[in-house]
Amino acid sequence: MSLQESIEQIWSNRELLQDPSAKENILSVIDQLDKGTLRVAQPSGQQTGDWLVNEWVKKAILLYFVSQKMSVQEVGIFTFHDKIPLKSNFAAANVRAVPPAVARYGSYQAAGVILMPSYVNIGAYVDERTMVDTWATVGSCAQIGKDVHLSGGVGIGGVLEPPQAAPVIIEDGAFIGSRCIVVEGARISKRAVLGAGVTITGSSKIIDVTGEQPVEYKGFVPEDAVVIPGSYPKKFPAGTFDVPCALIIGKRKASTDLKTSLNDALRENNVSV
Repeated sequence: MSLQESIEQIWSNRELLQDPSAKENILSVIDQLDKGTLRVAQPSGQQTGDWLVNEWVKKAILLYFVSQKMSVQEVGIFTFHDKIPLKSNFAAANVRAVPPAVARYGSYQAAGVILMPSYVNIGAYVDERTMVDTWATVGSCAQIGKDVHLSGGVGIGGVLEPPQAAPVIIEDGAFIGSRCIVVEGARISKRAVLGAGVTITGSSKIIDVTGEQPVEYKGFVPEDAVVIPGSYPKKFPAGTFDVPCALIIGKRKASTDLKTSLNDALRENNVSV
């Protein structure tokens, strides 16, 4: 029986949790997540931008919560009471973790990742050379690409249930500005730039206003887009009110870095963020 088949059986019949071999299989999945040899989601390889969600891996994480017992963890002057231990192999992994950065066991950080005082939850995957800046959070199962910058206070949401739900995906080279929120399985494509304070949910309107006619996306930011907060009028029974959206106001230039691209787009459109 494969590991996937075992997890699916345990998911269908929780009485199997009494079997020591069942717990070993669950722990094997979490260990592979921790080492980065297994992921909650990965590019499908069929078409650029397509991602495959491994539902059974998310089920294993949920089963891990059920099967683990609470314990006290002493870390220096800090005391924690939780079911999941913290990661402790940063030096061997060539990851810089600045106190009091916290990453839970079962999350993965590749070589060259920098964790400022921040939080990374179980099932998350953070790829090479990415910066998780101060007070940024990477929620459960979120997939963060290479050379990404999550600026101060960024909130990357976790998507654990239902198992079939897609996690938040931030692709290679993206720049997520201060206090941005990306949740509900939203996807930010390669090299996109989000200005400070942008909120992207699974149902958010992202409107490209760079052409003669607006082009609308939902929960998805295309490659190289430069995005700022915006609003649009919406009718309600009590009247018409402005509701938030995100506006694509330009494209990142290959000859400039992320912050310069953002500043150029703001200047060209005479707006400030």
